[in-house]
Amino acid sequence: MEKVKTLTRNNNSAGSAHIAKDTPAQFVKGVGPARARMLERLGIKTLEDMLFCFPWRYEDRKDLKKICDLRYGNTETTICEVVSSGIITTPKKRMKIFELTVTDKTGYLKSRWFNQPYLERYFKKGQKVILSGVVKGNPYSMTGAEMENPDYELVGDEDTFIHTSRMVPVYKATEGISPKQVRTIMFNVVNNCSSIIEDYLPAGVLERNSLIPLQKAVKEAHFPEEFTDAAALNQGISPAHRRLAFDEFFLLELGLAVLKKRETIEEGISFEDKGVLVTRFLQVLPFELTAAQKRVIAEIRQDMRRPLPMNRLVHGDVGCGKTVVALASMLIAVENGYQACLMAPTELLAEQHFINIHRMVEASGVNIALVTSGSKGKSGDMAQGTAQIAIGTHALIQEHVKFRKLGLAIIDEQHRFGVVQRADLRRKGSSPDILIMTATPIPRTLALTLYGDLDISIIDELPSGRKPIITKVFFSSQKEKVLSLIKEELSGGRQIYIVYPLIEESEKLDLKSAVEGFEAFKRIFPERKIGLVHGRIPRDEREDVMAKFKAGEIDILVATTVIEVGIDVPNASVMLVVHAERFGLAQLHQLRGRIGRGGHDSHCLLMAYPPFGEEAKRRLKAMESTCDGFRLAEEDLDIRGPGDFFGTRQSGIPDLKIANIVRDIKLLEAARREAFDIIEAGPDLGSYPLLKETLMKKWMGRLELIKS
Repeated sequence: MEKVKTLTRNNNSAGSAHIAKDTPAQFVKGVGPARARMLERLGIKTLEDMLFCFPWRYEDRKDLKKICDLRYGNTETTICEVVSSGIITTPKKRMKIFELTVTDKTGYLKSRWFNQPYLERYFKKGQKVILSGVVKGNPYSMTGAEMENPDYELVGDEDTFIHTSRMVPVYKATEGISPKQVRTIMFNVVNNCSSIIEDYLPAGVLERNSLIPLQKAVKEAHFPEEFTDAAALNQGISPAHRRLAFDEFFLLELGLAVLKKRETIEEGISFEDKGVLVTRFLQVLPFELTAAQKRVIAEIRQDMRRPLPMNRLVHGDVGCGKTVVALASMLIAVENGYQACLMAPTELLAEQHFINIHRMVEASGVNIALVTSGSKGKSGDMAQGTAQIAIGTHALIQEHVKFRKLGLAIIDEQHRFGVVQRADLRRKGSSPDILIMTATPIPRTLALTLYGDLDISIIDELPSGRKPIITKVFFSSQKEKVLSLIKEELSGGRQIYIVYPLIEESEKLDLKSAVEGFEAFKRIFPERKIGLVHGRIPRDEREDVMAKFKAGEIDILVATTVIEVGIDVPNASVMLVVHAERFGLAQLHQLRGRIGRGGHDSHCLLMAYPPFGEEAKRRLKAMESTCDGFRLAEEDLDIRGPGDFFGTRQSGIPDLKIANIVRDIKLLEAARREAFDIIEAGPDLGSYPLLKETLMKKWMGRLELIKS
């Protein structure tokens, strides 16, 4: 064990005058090159990273118990004296166990550390030591109370207690460096280097929101001294955590306020709403638009008439008809002599959009191009202007793809992209209008956080005639019931989706695979035509299989989640999801949205394979209880928490490490008000140079409006 020397609080060590926020971690006292490489795995590269890498939980080790008062099963801390120590080697595995016996005159305590024989040289007879760990009992031992692998600290007159006798922070560890070693390093950093922390929030913001100074918040979050309520610390609601959470929200919302402000000072395109192409398109649709679709199209038309760039998010449930809304918007741009594009997250979805949109406008003579990594020779059509609408993947934002006159850019399933891709797409034209669509219903709190720079439209109505989808969970023992229902639907002329989590069987995961299922269902239904679709099948083959399924030439489509979005087959009335316990709630809801598009009763069958955890049970129960995507979104947020809600992090948006948008919604709203007020008063942040510098760093330089 490294002996911890006394460190005087707030007293910078020699040489600290040379340290700065961007000082590499390896040059910080106690780190060095080897540990710096380990810390980098925790996302720590600089001194500033270290100061803002906070504990993930706290343990209350203030209460030093006498050995006679230790409670079995509790995590306890005691100060005692070494009686004896030694190493025991197990006979079979030859494992070395270091054993330590201590006393405080009220009793004896035995502690063991496995595979750490080097500890023997630290503990000498008569040495005072503090031990902290879970108390266990051994009925075959004379000593009674025991601890395994407790945290320890040798007691000397010059020692400062870091690991015991206080509210102890617990940090994430990684291979080669333990939480205790990280704690020691952090103690040195916080006490010797926290003077580099500057408070960038305006004094009025601090005062109005009763926030403690940032330097104090950082110190208290690492090693609590004034606020030592373990429950509040672990819930993230101490004054220190409140300040740090506010800062995260504030910097996030300040960036969004800058993006929002840009709309009012940038010159955009004022489209004339002639309405000829849109009217013609709506007239030939085989269905009547819902009131929600009409309302959202009207909002978009109003935006496009303004001489400012449109930034609008359209979100709604699966099957609410966003594609029609998007196409109406694109036709407005085309009618004004501009080009429009739609960017989708996968080739499959881009292909489906291309097929559907091409079919809907082919009579109007509008020229459409498909641009994916697999398509060739199409980018020239956009550069020359012969293609009026481009449908594609992220290939649309590649450097070689040029547009002659891009006026409208639409991003589908925005949560798969991020603010960086949105900005890249915007640069393909001269301040084009931006329309964002998602079929993932978004709770209000998340919409406020992630899309605070956008105007929001909600399509909260499904097309008439839609019947609710009957959803039921089945287990492997009920397989015959599932097959019976499938047979019944097939006999009635309906079609079936069967979705698997994997393409091929995995040796590491005991999961059913799509290929394995494809072969199994061919044996079960030899008289039926069965197709297979997954991401490794070439695009042309996938398109052919899906076209045959849509045309009714395939009875059962076995697939992975590539069919999560984009396929509209009204005759498909059953979806069987195999290993449903392995899917997320949003994904299950997206998959379920592939059925129920015709006038038939539809069934979503969730085949689950125990054992699985409480979260999986909640997801499956939620799917059975409602088809309302917005209710499911709130449940998903509650189950998984805000950090994981979207599955993939919003690229370019600052992380929320301390703040929790569910727990801290009032703090978020306060931070948002303050941020938008500041940008309204001075968009360039000229009065707040340190705040401007901090914001640019947090947003990684992606806020062009405030660049000097």
